[in-house]
Amino acid sequence: MNDMTTILSQPIARLGASTITLGQALGFGALLLVALFIGLAVALWRAGKARAVAAAEAADHARDAEARMADIMQAQAEMQGRMGAIAEVFGARQAELTQSLGQRLDAMTGRLGQTMAEQTKSTHESLAKLQERLAVIDTAQGNIQSLAGQVVQLQAILSNKQTRGAFGQSRMEAIVADGLPHGAYEFQASLSNGSRPDCLVRMPNGAPMLAIDAKFPLEAWNAIRAAEGENMQKAAAQAFRRDIEVHIRDIAEKYLVQGETQDTAFMFVPSESVFAEIHENFEAVVQKAHRARVVIVSPSLLMLSIQVIQSILKDARMREQAHLIQGEVIRLMEDVARVDERVRRLQTHFGQATKDIDDILVSTSKVTKRGQKIEALEFAEGEAEPPRNGPAKVEAGARVADSKTGQLRLRVVEGDE
Repeated sequence: MNDMTTILSQPIARLGASTITLGQALGFGALLLVALFIGLAVALWRAGKARAVAAAEAADHARDAEARMADIMQAQAEMQGRMGAIAEVFGARQAELTQSLGQRLDAMTGRLGQTMAEQTKSTHESLAKLQERLAVIDTAQGNIQSLAGQVVQLQAILSNKQTRGAFGQSRMEAIVADGLPHGAYEFQASLSNGSRPDCLVRMPNGAPMLAIDAKFPLEAWNAIRAAEGENMQKAAAQAFRRDIEVHIRDIAEKYLVQGETQDTAFMFVPSESVFAEIHENFEAVVQKAHRARVVIVSPSLLMLSIQVIQSILKDARMREQAHLIQGEVIRLMEDVARVDERVRRLQTHFGQATKDIDDILVSTSKVTKRGQKIEALEFAEGEAEPPRNGPAKVEAGARVADSKTGQLRLRVVEGDE
């Protein structure tokens, strides 16, 4: 025993100033084992309690799951019923939709076929019209080619001075001949001084004649168009001005004859562009022509002047024929008077016819009233025969007995005869 105590009191470790003996270490170890055992027991008790709680919760969850599963099964059954009903409805709707689609496809196919037929017809008509237009275009192209040839011929004519003069004169003659009556003008007529203007227009009432001369300074005009430098343009403009002034001087000296021609003569320029160029860029030439009593005219101005002269000639002819017009008016008034007299006679006949028609209407009115009187006859039984020996006078309200039945009653409604 003492040995055991000695052994237990022997030191086994030192911590700072304290000495740990074997007995202390064993006691501490025993306490540690007891604490471990107690902790293990507590842990086992807690684990069992946790397992019981878990088992209870698991049972609750199982019951909830079973309830939910039953609800799910019930919902599934209801869903299956609904799905079956929906499937039936969808089947019926699908059949209706198929039928409707078939009908619509048939109608659409018919409309499409009709539209295609109409489109085909329209296409054929458009192609026919296109062919007609192509034929018209071919004709127009032929006309254009012919016109191009004519333009080439015109260019050849204008390039020659003599042919160009003939062209200007022919255009002037065409304008004069279209606007004035035959005998009011004369081409290439000779004056007393021996000169021959291109045209002389005879004015009414013995007035002097109007001289017209056709000029066409194409060379100087083409030189202006072809000039590139400023010096060349000035030279071409001077040449053009000089040609125009020479034409003006010749007309003033040759065709203005006192007492035989008008105080003013026309210089015809058969080109609107040349006429515009003269009035736009050569104002001095125009003023010189006015001072020389020469009027430069283009085709449009000459046509207007010819129309004015035509109006003057027409007015002069009307003045000459005034007495004839007055006689015709007098005869016209006599005819109007005869028409008025005959209309008045016809009015009288119409008045008499109207009176006769009124008398006829009075007679027909009386006939109608007498027919209404006859319709107003009332019989009690049977039908009464009219008297054969003449009408019998019956007073209003009188009663006549039938010889056979004794029951016939006749009532006559009196009226105007």
